[in-house]
Amino acid sequence: MERTVQEELFEPVSPNGEAMSTTVISLSILAVLELEEALEDSPTTWSLIPNVFLPINPRFSSVMVEDRNGGKRWKRVAVRVQDHVHVPEFPSGMTTKYYEDCLDEYLSKIASQQFPQSQPMWEIHVINYPTSNAACNVIFKLHHSLGDGFSLIGALLSCLQRADDPSLPLTFPSVRLHTTKDSSRKHCMYFMKVPRVLSYLSNTVSDFCSNILKSLIVKDDKSPIRSGRPGTGFLPVTVATITFSLDHVKQIKAKLGVTINDVISGIVFLGTRMYMEAKSSGSGKAVSTSLVPLNTRMFGGYKSIKEMVKPDAESPWGNHMVILSIPVPKLADAEANDPLQFIFKIRKIIQRKRRSFDVFLAARYIQLMHKFGGSKATSRHLYRTCVNSSMGISNVMGPTEKMALANHPVKGLYFVVTGSPLA
Repeated sequence: MERTVQEELFEPVSPNGEAMSTTVISLSILAVLELEEALEDSPTTWSLIPNVFLPINPRFSSVMVEDRNGGKRWKRVAVRVQDHVHVPEFPSGMTTKYYEDCLDEYLSKIASQQFPQSQPMWEIHVINYPTSNAACNVIFKLHHSLGDGFSLIGALLSCLQRADDPSLPLTFPSVRLHTTKDSSRKHCMYFMKVPRVLSYLSNTVSDFCSNILKSLIVKDDKSPIRSGRPGTGFLPVTVATITFSLDHVKQIKAKLGVTINDVISGIVFLGTRMYMEAKSSGSGKAVSTSLVPLNTRMFGGYKSIKEMVKPDAESPWGNHMVILSIPVPKLADAEANDPLQFIFKIRKIIQRKRRSFDVFLAARYIQLMHKFGGSKATSRHLYRTCVNSSMGISNVMGPTEKMALANHPVKGLYFVVTGSPLA
């Protein structure tokens, strides 16, 4: 019997995983697939769950339990697929606007609901009614303790195929690493320069201390995007989407000589500041910070799920991330007339963050906090960091080809983190 129990408790929960599933804070990810066609109710379609989705990782068939030492581990359980799949029914023959309202209300409802602790923490919701954006919306709700965005979105993408040729795998943009031999020699040359070394050390100390203070006493100003009221993580949410033209983004990128991430970040932060100023005069200059989760893996691009779950994987499955605070630039009159200057300011902040080892110190700090304080201390740290901040921004890499789910073309995919006490 002892051997059987040990076999069931197959893997410890990571410090980040434990911190995201406590009475203090509980985070989930809602990922919405917009399909161009209504999803067929056929055995082939639903066989994807037991045949493709569940085998991706044992955590999808596991619950979180406490072991004899007081730590949390994943325990394998039998999965009843019907308990995890929900297909709500709405009145038929209504307008797309009506079904859009139904979708918004449904997303708000499931975003605030907690997972039952007696079954694996994932759900699939199929809204088989047409909206202006899609003929069908498939919602995946996944608890963040199962993995970070890189893991979970990767799991979702592994259930999809290329729309043009399902026999071929999806491909992803390459990521330029800074760990090649040439790059290593280049960095060695940099570190031979005393000013550069001092810059790295100074930025690291400054960033690490500011992140610690953000989780303890330093709070953002109250503003239209931060109420300062407790309990915001349990309030209803509204999910909205907006689409940017990639061609326009590339034009700005080429004109300014920056990255696509610089452009998108600049657009988001500038839009946020303009909204704040429009809602309350002067709030465009309020002290506001954004939380940015950073992947701590070293990888050269998207890795398949098979590669991620290997024992010594280069990009392992799990919650391998840290959350850093990024100051949102204040809105100056000149930047309101010249948004490009705002993008340059964002780029300067990002470049400075890159010249810091704060990511590695922050990851080590979380590990030590969990070791000596347990999951509750780690969870309180995460909670206070969110409460004291104003907003969050995150992204994941997508494929270069059009996708399909069970031969149903995918029009769009978006995701949002729910349960966060960010105001």
